[in-house]
Amino acid sequence: MTASLAVGERVGPRGGSRPRVGVVVLTALAVVPVVLALWTAARTSRAHVLLDYWHVLAKVTADDGSLRWGQVLTYHLDQPFVVPSLLFWADAAWLGGDNRVLTVLAVLLLAVVVVVLRAMLPGTFSPLVKAALTAGFAFLVCSSHLAELWLQATNGISWVPAVTCAVVAVWCAHRGRVWWSWGAAVVACLCFGAGLPVWFAVALTSAARGERRWRWLTPVVAGVVVVVVWWVTKPAGPQSLATTAVDPDRRLSVFAAALGGLWSADVPVVALVLLVSRVGRDAAVAGWVGLAGYAVLVAGLLALGRTTTAVGNVGLLGRYGLAAALATSALLVLVVYVRPGLSSRVVVTGVVTLGLVTHAIGGGKQDQARAAYAPLEVAAVALRVEAPQAMAALSIEPSVVPAARALGAFPFNDHFTLGCAPYELGSRVDLSRVTALPGPADAGPSKGVIDSPAVTGDAVLSGWAVVGGQAPECVLVVDGTGAVVGGGVSHLSRADTPQPGWRAVAAPGAADLTVLAVQSGGLYRLSRSGG
Repeated sequence: MTASLAVGERVGPRGGSRPRVGVVVLTALAVVPVVLALWTAARTSRAHVLLDYWHVLAKVTADDGSLRWGQVLTYHLDQPFVVPSLLFWADAAWLGGDNRVLTVLAVLLLAVVVVVLRAMLPGTFSPLVKAALTAGFAFLVCSSHLAELWLQATNGISWVPAVTCAVVAVWCAHRGRVWWSWGAAVVACLCFGAGLPVWFAVALTSAARGERRWRWLTPVVAGVVVVVVWWVTKPAGPQSLATTAVDPDRRLSVFAAALGGLWSADVPVVALVLLVSRVGRDAAVAGWVGLAGYAVLVAGLLALGRTTTAVGNVGLLGRYGLAAALATSALLVLVVYVRPGLSSRVVVTGVVTLGLVTHAIGGGKQDQARAAYAPLEVAAVALRVEAPQAMAALSIEPSVVPAARALGAFPFNDHFTLGCAPYELGSRVDLSRVTALPGPADAGPSKGVIDSPAVTGDAVLSGWAVVGGQAPECVLVVDGTGAVVGGGVSHLSRADTPQPGWRAVAAPGAADLTVLAVQSGGLYRLSRSGG
């Protein structure tokens, strides 16, 4: 208790108008990254484009749209997936299958994480330091680096509910509310694999508080039981291209990247271990000890379960940076706590600078996520025209179509559009108004190609086009009579050319197909490359 009082006495001023103004400014600053994330989430694609959403929806939904409760309790990606499965089905059944609803929910849950972290701050910290740390938490937890979590709900709803429940469980243990803590831990485990380590984090928190032995030993036992049951019951074999080799070097790289991925593959774990050992048993920061342990364990799970030789370091994927955000938040609080001599000015400057720089660095990762998801938005057309081979090429589960149609989930509702008004599926184009677009050898401002092997229905067609020096507004696919039988997306980035790309899908069985680029009401026919 003496150490805690010393911190309270020496960290920052508590009176005067200047600190009060600083608290208001820093509190407003903490809202900024949350609002930016909400704005991005609300403006992202209406369509669910990632395969996991459609795979899970197909698994838990009967063809008549009813929920298959037995399937809800099965694993996805060899992990528990009860809560996300229910949210995916509820989104499709009640909310029109709108990706944006769940992305906004993911951001709101991350805002809950920020609030809970704020509530765990030691009471001896000055209001100014608390406000600065809260702003730091917000910029870390809602960093643009993590935009994968709110650009596509498949990522956000897989990860965020589990992490949020885990943080709440640690907070409850920090407050000595054992039963609430254990209840939140149970829910975390029902969300995703990221919730499995929560029992050990709760135990660490209770031990750091100096609780009676049964209060920290019970969650240790529960954690062991949960892990053993999961290991025995999970599907056999590797999942998500994960390697089964020992491969300590590659696994350590994933571990390091997960904890330091907001900036580089640097590991804050050494600093966390040193700070935790210095703090020892101290109720004032018990929750932060538990949070540090949780972040390290999540990174360890990623190293064990997601290390792969097929792609680059998965620890650098944007969504996994959430472990780094939590680890860094714990690091900041513990540094301030064990260094009571730090002035408020130093703390505020350091924390705010770290938060702003981290958010700025993450802008590139957010742009990468947008560029990666944009070509997949053609999945909405593939689903609507029921093109099974095109869906398979996009890794979308074709068997989900009857269930999605029965639920009225997007794109099987009135919100679906090709984005080429006034043209929609089934309407007709006056082929006499179509102008042939020159090929790539033309030096003019208008040119384009189809680089797919053949222009057929039930296939993902692709190419690039510029009309008047600009990307076309949209792309249509019409048959020999001018009937619109498909469409797609434009304004895509391509690695092989600086020209804007496009992708499209047409209905199965459609013949004599023509791909049209649409710009300012004009219709421009594209030809195959070399054709």
